[in-house]
Amino acid sequence: MLVFGTEMHIVTFNFIALEIAMVFYQLIYTLSRPEDKNRMWYMILLFLLIVYNITGGLFPDPQINIPIVTQNIIAYGSGFLMAAYFPYYFYKGFDLPRLRFQAIYGVLLFLIVPYLIFFVIGYSINKNLDLAIEYGIIIPFFYSIILLLAILRAIRIKYQEHSTRTNFMEMVAVYCAVVPWSALTVFAYFHVGQLIEVIFTNGGFLVITIIFISKSITQAKIEYEQLMELTINGTQPSSFQDNYQHYQLTNREIEIVQFIRQGFKYKLIGETLFISERTVTKHVQNIFEKTNVFNRVELLHKLEQQPPLNASI
Repeated sequence: MLVFGTEMHIVTFNFIALEIAMVFYQLIYTLSRPEDKNRMWYMILLFLLIVYNITGGLFPDPQINIPIVTQNIIAYGSGFLMAAYFPYYFYKGFDLPRLRFQAIYGVLLFLIVPYLIFFVIGYSINKNLDLAIEYGIIIPFFYSIILLLAILRAIRIKYQEHSTRTNFMEMVAVYCAVVPWSALTVFAYFHVGQLIEVIFTNGGFLVITIIFISKSITQAKIEYEQLMELTINGTQPSSFQDNYQHYQLTNREIEIVQFIRQGFKYKLIGETLFISERTVTKHVQNIFEKTNVFNRVELLHKLEQQPPLNASI
């Protein structure tokens, strides 16, 4: 079933609508916590998936006033770009240093370069899409197998270091998320229909989303417990005063730090100081940059220590 007289399947459209709603939700959260790098990596992945779904759902369509060759180049390009970013997301988002080569250099050599040679250049010249697919997918196909094994191995090694039932279930979920994306080259080679491709790839992404939400909740809980422990136990005021001066915090920033020490949330800090929550977030971000930390727990830990003598900031 197609929508709005286009080539887009209704299932693809529903996935796009859901993912756009997710973008707005994640954007609001990102603005409130800009220091959360994992959320930024996830946002990029989500954006690329939406582009992939839109281009794959709409193109090629003779009714669209864009040359068919250009439509195909864009559609396949979004797929290659999505597949190329996938290992980088796991490298950064899951902290898998073993994937560094694949995430930075491997995808460039074995995914992006073949796409440029066979689809952008070759297909533009000979206008033969089947030929571009036949030869342009060979290297990415074999590389996708290598990449799949590399990702699975990196994940397995990481979780073996902290073997728990929760980590085991998360590892299985990651496997389920990775496999559909590794099959993109197979889908392209055999001209798999839009419906099957969208269900598999977006299904894998939904698994990633569940993992991401689970990890975010766990991390937030840990951070909150650590913050409450610091708040309850108290800290040495003298070290804080010394650090205020050492890191050159403004009076407003010092006020906000003092509220953070009491366990106040950003919204409550804003209401107390008669400023917006967004302004509080901006001040907190400035404090993090000055003190070179990434969250409130790290901030309090750093401020309770005596500043280094004769150290430059």
